[in-house]
Amino acid sequence: MAAFSRFLEVLDTLREKCPWDAKQTNESLRPNTVEEVYELVDALIADDQANIRKELGDVLLHVAFYAKIADEKGEFDIADVCNSLTDKLIFRHPHIYGDVKADNAEDVLQNWEQIKLKEKGGNKTVLGGVPSALPALIKANRIQEKVAHVGFDWEEPRQVWDKLKEETAEVEAEIEKGNQEGLEEEFGDLLFSVVNAARLYGVNPENALERTNRKFIKRFNYLEKRANELGRSLKDMSLAEMDEIWNEAKKLK
Repeated sequence: MAAFSRFLEVLDTLREKCPWDAKQTNESLRPNTVEEVYELVDALIADDQANIRKELGDVLLHVAFYAKIADEKGEFDIADVCNSLTDKLIFRHPHIYGDVKADNAEDVLQNWEQIKLKEKGGNKTVLGGVPSALPALIKANRIQEKVAHVGFDWEEPRQVWDKLKEETAEVEAEIEKGNQEGLEEEFGDLLFSVVNAARLYGVNPENALERTNRKFIKRFNYLEKRANELGRSLKDMSLAEMDEIWNEAKKLK
């Protein structure tokens, strides 16, 4: 593709002639890579197509940059990255490139996890491929998805509600004891079960929580704005007064 070749040529030139680009390493780029991925996620949540295109470009730059650094060390180049990915996609889609049967998306996911356990150089355990650095909420969901694909799951989604009640009771018991360490552990179990419930009902917990975060921010900003318009400080307002404005915010789209 001409556009991709042009992009790589520009990256080569910048790596050679730009003082900033020339001094970058895997370590120096890593924090920026994390930031770029989150900026892409923000654009995706907002369904902002112009920004999605922009942020995809920024992420692509980082992918190519890491490959460029590796190429300079004689380890691999961007072509190796592309070929490795293509080979993996073909190997993990035997229902397309082989004789394995998969009638729906769930069948594909089941096959995918089994293949990852078997492939050369792949994960040797079910949870071996879960990155340790993932944020806890995303990690919990990924762990549960992976074990579910090998059959470790509730038989019916409704069964999870008894587990949630059990975990809630255990949190309340630790509160009564005043045991802070035990309380943290039980809150963790409760949150893990909430994530599980969301997954079982087809809800991505990260997306759900972020949706609530954004809703809360919008309503709180309205509360703060209205308080300023009334010449009031939030610190000096009663909870009842703030609730009245909060209810106004809830009626807004």
